Order: sequence, then C-alpha cells, then structure tokens
Amino acid sequence: MALPALSLSLQFGRFDGVARHRAALPRHRVTRWIRHALDIDGEITVRIVDADEGQQLNREFRGKDYATNVLTFDYAQAPIVMADLVLCAPVVAREAKENRKTLADHYAHLLVHGTLHAQGWDHETGDADADEMEAYEIEILAEMGIRSPYGK
Repeated sequence: MALPALSLSLQFGRFDGVARHRAALPRHRVTRWIRHALDIDGEITVRIVDADEGQQLNREFRGKDYATNVLTFDYAQAPIVMADLVLCAPVVAREAKENRKTLADHYAHLLVHGTLHAQGWDHETGDADADEMEAYEIEILAEMGIRSPYGK
C-alpha cells in the first residue's frame, strides 16, 4: 500500500543545542514518520522550538502555563490534513533521557502522536480512546522498526 503524500515544512527555532535536534530530525526521516501516521495526503509544518516559545504557545492556545512536548494545530482533516506540529526541544530531550530512548525515537513517537491528533484522534476523551490511540501509535512505530514508547 502506498503511503499518503506529504508536503512538509520543517523549521527550527534558535536555541542552545539546536544542532543536536537537527541531527535527530533529517527531513527524510520526519517525512517517513509522518507519512506512516497519515490516512490521507497532508500539508504539515513541523517547528522545533525552545522552552519559552513552547510555554507561550501552550499558555495562549491551551491555557496551560508550561512547555509541553508537542502541540498540534489542525486546520483541516479533509480533503487533506493541514496542520502545524510544534515540538519543544528541551522537553523532548528531557523526556527521551528520562525514558532511556534515543532522541530520534522520541521525536518519531511525538510526530506520529501529533499527526494522529491532526486527524481527529484524541486520548483525553476517555480511557477507551486513549487505549485505542496508544495501540495505534505502537502499531505505526513498529512498522518502522521503532519499539513501543509505552514499554509494551
């Protein structure tokens, strides 16, 4: 089965250690990770930001005053997926270290997770939805040879 087409804009803010994050996110890998999570063609911007920008966006759009790992801004789910995925580099790096995962594998998981959100998946609507989304993430990542981010 052919994967959906993807028009990708990959952006990096200016922050300490940006080179490490660029190295973990070559365009071909980011494209692959997102395409595996898409059900239909997509136009997606991925922006890697520092803690200040991540916190500001989370506060402004979700009313939560802290930097989170990934924010999804979805604009359309048909006829194509249109979304922005904003990932906070310091949070992603800290979580990868705490969970003994490579930075690249953690980014892969969060990009799959954000892409599913952009298509209407929501783990905050109940335990059954959370379990279903988690199982689908595990399946998508396994297709690409990435172990389960949930230790299962």
